[in-house]
Amino acid sequence: MATTSADYPVLSARAPDQGPLRAYPTRARRVAGVLFTAIWLAYLIGPVVDLITQPFSAVDRAVGLSIIAAFCLIYVTLVPNWPFSPRFAHAGLAALAALAAAACIVFGGMGAASLWIFVSSAAGLLVASHRWALRVVAAVSACYVVFCYTGHVSMEDFLSNLLPVVCLGLVMIGMRRWLELTVELRQARAEVAQLAASEERLRLARDMHDLTGQSLSMITLKSELAARLLSRLPGGPERDRVRDEIEQVAVVSRQTLHDIREAISGYRRPTLAVEVITARAALVSAGIEVEDDPGLILASGTFGPDAEAALAWCLREAVTNVVRHSGAKHCHISLTSRAGTVTLTVSDDGHGHVPAASEHDGTRTAAAGTAAAGTGLRGMSERLSAAGGALEIRPDARPGFCLTATVPAHLEQVTSSGA
Repeated sequence: MATTSADYPVLSARAPDQGPLRAYPTRARRVAGVLFTAIWLAYLIGPVVDLITQPFSAVDRAVGLSIIAAFCLIYVTLVPNWPFSPRFAHAGLAALAALAAAACIVFGGMGAASLWIFVSSAAGLLVASHRWALRVVAAVSACYVVFCYTGHVSMEDFLSNLLPVVCLGLVMIGMRRWLELTVELRQARAEVAQLAASEERLRLARDMHDLTGQSLSMITLKSELAARLLSRLPGGPERDRVRDEIEQVAVVSRQTLHDIREAISGYRRPTLAVEVITARAALVSAGIEVEDDPGLILASGTFGPDAEAALAWCLREAVTNVVRHSGAKHCHISLTSRAGTVTLTVSDDGHGHVPAASEHDGTRTAAAGTAAAGTGLRGMSERLSAAGGALEIRPDARPGFCLTATVPAHLEQVTSSGA
């Protein structure tokens, strides 16, 4: 996913990835990756020498050197940055293949045919689908065979480069798959850590309630009972002093019980990490395909807890509506930060929402109290308003329904690992 300062996925410093793969977390490593890629282009010195030493005209030399320069520029720009510019991968790969074909058609020979080695390597890395990558590598290999035949390449040269053309493409397919599995493993570990932390908070909340709640309630009741019994005894300064002390004990126990319950409610505050996992399970169980950002879980804990709790409640309610009422086949969940706010978006391709007669068509923005009473939208609006946010719904989305919940970001000051 491409990110800018105005619109980027909310990830913590613990998140290893922000795009399809985060191969270069620092600028120095990105430069090192470009240099490492450029080193292999030194093998093209052979075709350059052929252009200079063989009896070509000045125009032919200029055309040939321009083709090689353009090929190198596209290759060194596209290949090292493939995790960051996936939308340009196919166009860049097509440009490389076109330049290689042009060189073979205009000049022929082994020098021009050697460009297909680099095209095969780029194809294995740039094509995301493994099946399509295999097909593209096979097509590149076929092009190499055809142009070697039409260019009258010797059998010795043809066979010496056929293995690199085929094997390098397959190796790059395997390397991309290995990197993808590594990223998935990191994300799975981060999800497990988030869930373990949430489970520990819930366990601590239960223990606090079980161990102290009942005891403090009993102390409060006993203190109140003792104060009432003392009031029946003959009056005197000692009795009044004892009653005051017992009443203070009751006040302290009641306050302590209230503080513990507040603390428990904080521990039980819903988080995005837990709600995203629950939402995925609910949608899959209902036969609805889920599309969400892998970094959504890792965003939990990176901004204000009240704001996160409000978004978590909205996510729970929105997914419940999708499962029960939408009849959708697909559901998309995303979390982005824009201009100091965090925005949760839940959209589906179901039946949509039929507005009431009092509602106007198009987009409706609702703060607390603006949604109709007795509906889930009102509850979401109230929670968001308490956190300083707002709710926006698009009942006229085609197809389906789109809900957007926005809260102030209040992002923690963390040092990003390059994401």
